Amino acid sequence: MLHRLIRSAALRIVATRLLQAIPVMWAVTLLTYSLMNLLPGGSALVLAGPGASSAEIEAITIRLHLNEPFWDRYYHWLFAMVHGDFGTSYSTGQPVSKILAVRLPVTAELVVLAMLLSVAVAVPLATLAVRRPHGIADRLSLVICMTGLSIPGFVLGLIMILIFAVHLRVLPAVGFTPLSDGLWPNLRTMILPSSTLGFALMCNYTRVLRADLSDQMRGEDYILTARAKGISPWQVLIRHALRNSAFSLLTLIGLNLGVLLGGTVLIEEIFSIPGMGSALIQAVETQDVIVVEAVVVVLSLGVVLSSLLTDLLYAVLDPRIRYGRPAS
Repeated sequence: MLHRLIRSAALRIVATRLLQAIPVMWAVTLLTYSLMNLLPGGSALVLAGPGASSAEIEAITIRLHLNEPFWDRYYHWLFAMVHGDFGTSYSTGQPVSKILAVRLPVTAELVVLAMLLSVAVAVPLATLAVRRPHGIADRLSLVICMTGLSIPGFVLGLIMILIFAVHLRVLPAVGFTPLSDGLWPNLRTMILPSSTLGFALMCNYTRVLRADLSDQMRGEDYILTARAKGISPWQVLIRHALRNSAFSLLTLIGLNLGVLLGGTVLIEEIFSIPGMGSALIQAVETQDVIVVEAVVVVLSLGVVLSSLLTDLLYAVLDPRIRYGRPAS
């Protein structure tokens, strides 16, 4: 019965979210394509160079179909992208799908490492803080959270480079080593950028999780019942309160994936990581609109899929959840 409930809830969530994702992704593509077409000068002028003649600019315009009506160009671009053809880069001549295939795994690794580090530190830190309110761990967590939420990411990245790369010389300051060259060489180049990216999120997770755990430990009936049964405080906190607080943490993680993806743009530039963020910056500098459009659409799709995954995890943790129905 339990497995049927989980499967039914999961299928309903998938169907609902996929239907909701279609207009969202369409709006993203339309907005992105429209904004790229409002750039001053145009791609043909940038590719032709400052000394190009009007004939050369017109030839590039025709070759790139930039002289066609907006809706015709948008339709052909969207139709090709849905079928896996992201076009060809204006500046490099490479297929955009090849650029994405090289850059996307790097950004995905950076985001996953940042998320794992933030959760791995936030959960025990918040648990220790709640176990002894106003104790050393609680005060320390407050100081860390206030510091992390106050320092901008680019400043924290420079501080990390100064400490661990310049003074201690234990980690490289910039650069990237692919996973194919070995696990540890790869992780050495990803520790600083992933820690910088995940530090603010860790502080946010700790703050929210600590507040939720504190509320549950103070007034929930199931906590009082567990204490009356003689269960140790640590078991009450970890086995009961922490499990119920997982919903708040999951919601926050799902919502913050967009923040992580957006943060990669600056972090990859600081640490010279060849991911989607650095590809986006390079494409903007050269007005390579076809690459910008593809990167924005792919990152937006990642945010939508993360929201879907979060809803599925809800159904796994609590199959009694009924989306779109009143609680029974």
